[in-house]
Amino acid sequence: MSTLYEASKQWAQRPSEERFTSLTEMHAAQLAQRAISRAKVMSSRDLQAVPTPDDKGLQIVGRNGNAALPSHWAFGQLAQLVSAPASYIRSLPAPLAADLINFGLQVERDAQDVGILITKQEDSLQLRAATGPRYGRIWNSDVVGSLIARFGDGREGQFVIPGEFGRAVDITKDNTTLFSGDRDMFVFLADEVNRIELPNRRNGQPGSLARGFFLQNSEVGAAALKVKTFLFDYVCANRIVWGADNIEEISIRHNASAPDRFVEELAPALQSYANSSARGIQQTLINAQARKIDKVEAWLANRFGPRVGQRIQHAHCLDEGRPIETLFDAVTGATAYARSIPFQSDRVEFESIAGEILELAA
Repeated sequence: MSTLYEASKQWAQRPSEERFTSLTEMHAAQLAQRAISRAKVMSSRDLQAVPTPDDKGLQIVGRNGNAALPSHWAFGQLAQLVSAPASYIRSLPAPLAADLINFGLQVERDAQDVGILITKQEDSLQLRAATGPRYGRIWNSDVVGSLIARFGDGREGQFVIPGEFGRAVDITKDNTTLFSGDRDMFVFLADEVNRIELPNRRNGQPGSLARGFFLQNSEVGAAALKVKTFLFDYVCANRIVWGADNIEEISIRHNASAPDRFVEELAPALQSYANSSARGIQQTLINAQARKIDKVEAWLANRFGPRVGQRIQHAHCLDEGRPIETLFDAVTGATAYARSIPFQSDRVEFESIAGEILELAA
């Protein structure tokens, strides 16, 4: 079994204004931000860095003379465009930093198209993104609108903001799992009512699992659009997911086809997940528990390689106190071994491969 920390990290770091207690509240804020945002493609020759009047920062001026203050994230993207470390540019006096950026945009590099995203603030403009011209923006409001169409407001219905230790609690900004800011968004919803009962959950004892999913997206190039589905034991007050299993992930990069792929791939996958029967998943897991593996060592080596196969067996013995015997044990051992993988992307990929073992019992 795995422990998932993504929601806990969001919960620990997000300020109050980026926390929402319902999907409809989040959606309204995203629609309002989208209404005052404009995306366009410009030549790098039409962008110029200019010190702010107090010489304490930079603003980016376009051909029409309008100036926009770059967000922290957009400043980093501009630094990438001119092949200079953002941390170094930030350490320079504003006039010198402007000269360095302008030299990169106007002189050193060939002219190139830049996709920019400008958002109007109270008395100024903000540059939120400076991406490649073929960046396929998937608006946060479209993603959350799709969630609302399938799951409701996230407070009532089947998939909602999770409770604490399996018990429903009043949803506040202090315990929510809905987050959205100018850089990215994150949603964690779960069905803790229709739990999946297993006769041999752990150490021969019965237990149950809930279904849940994470969804994240960025309008400004900070992250791909990802959905991670999983089964789990419970969520603690710090929004850590304990006892996660059967982890699967779908990821869509923000290239030119990304908006179409969201409509054609991810949205239907969410619909299928919403409509899937807990009883069907339960039967698959029971089948996996009942299906014995002949020659476990060779079976694992064939799928994961001899060295990793041995480590999976060892991880299962440490967690369960007995050797691997069934398909369910193999998944349990693989997800236990995945906890030792240092890089999250590699760990998620391995857990997804391990989850495919359950398809053999479907």
